Amino acid sequence: MKKLLYLLIVLFQCTVQSQDFIKVENGHFLKAGKPYKYLGTNFWYGMNLAVSNKERLIRELDRLENLGVINLRIIAGSEGNSKIPWTVQPTMQKEPGIYNEELWLGLDFLLNEMKKRNMRAVVCLNNFWPWSGGFAQYISWTKKNESIPYPPPAENGNWRTYQHYSAQFYSNEKAKKWFLNHIKKVISRENSINKISYKNDPTIMAWQLANEPEGSNNVEHYRNWIHETAKFIKSLDSNHLVSIGSEGNTPSPSNGTNFEIDHQSKYIDYCTFHLWVQNWGWFDPLKAKETYPEALEKATNYIDEHVKIAQKLNKPIVLEEFGISRDENSYEANSSIKIRDDYYAFIFDMIYKLSKTTPQVSGVNFWAWGGEGRPSQPMSVWKTGDDLIGDPPHEFQGWYSVYDTDKETQDIISEFALKLNKGNL
Repeated sequence: MKKLLYLLIVLFQCTVQSQDFIKVENGHFLKAGKPYKYLGTNFWYGMNLAVSNKERLIRELDRLENLGVINLRIIAGSEGNSKIPWTVQPTMQKEPGIYNEELWLGLDFLLNEMKKRNMRAVVCLNNFWPWSGGFAQYISWTKKNESIPYPPPAENGNWRTYQHYSAQFYSNEKAKKWFLNHIKKVISRENSINKISYKNDPTIMAWQLANEPEGSNNVEHYRNWIHETAKFIKSLDSNHLVSIGSEGNTPSPSNGTNFEIDHQSKYIDYCTFHLWVQNWGWFDPLKAKETYPEALEKATNYIDEHVKIAQKLNKPIVLEEFGISRDENSYEANSSIKIRDDYYAFIFDMIYKLSKTTPQVSGVNFWAWGGEGRPSQPMSVWKTGDDLIGDPPHEFQGWYSVYDTDKETQDIISEFALKLNKGNL
């Protein structure tokens, strides 16, 4: 009798939870049968912060909840030993299949705290870039820990050389196998706090293949990898959505991405793209008056281009990364942010208006929440023991982070969160 009662309780819980999973139907997200749209942020360091400073993590989640930020893009994988440069430490996977249990517990804690606040997680499983180990670290492991040709800030670092190295991942069978093992371990994990299996947890909105994977000089294998990896995830977990983590049709054709083709797989549920007016040379903060108007025009065209493709594919689309520096490219936490505030309002307003007329336009995540964290020195390179903020370890700290003292920015976030989230909660 007790066993039967237990099974009935489990079935009831699963039924209730299934009603809360974010689904896709007719080109838009649904939550409990109703359209779901959101304003979110990138909070990639949440898992690590849960290990280093649980109290701060709780405060940051409370701040985000108060702002109406209901979606967090987080990572659930980092690779490499403590000696590798420009990588968040500690890492989850020190060697293939050798894990740091603290990071698993940190991920459990983060997801459980998000559950309390009715937040949703987009869980990124890998990285094209080196700041969490990622593809390049997997490749290095297959070659007996050979040196990785790191991009800047490495001395004589070259971005294209690094991109070609990282793109070897798509045709390296051993590296891909190790990653599939990691995916299986993540999806099959039971949260140590609430005892819910990750694959049965509606707090997770989606699994994401990687952060900004690009075909580079290995395009055919890249597209095969998207399809096969997404298919593998679906074979393990039918509850959750799957996305690529695509940056979109960036201004550089040699990056080897095609937004439409890359998102055609039936196992990819929705489209993602990123927008970087400063990184791509469209905006110069030291010549703001001359370059900002044209940057807005290019940003508008870029968004429109990707939205039209999502309409053609009839899949939801999310602008999941965008950001801009403080005025005059300052890294001081108390410096002016007038242009950032204007830019945030412009992008949020555009996404909001599109969401009212175009069902596929479903969400936006700004890059990135820094909260109460601060660099050891403005424009310093992150090192172990420094505060974790929105800027990853390979970037100068304080570049794009939104701090808890940036009140005007937070007012804008809150205003548009209310508009976008209306009817979801």
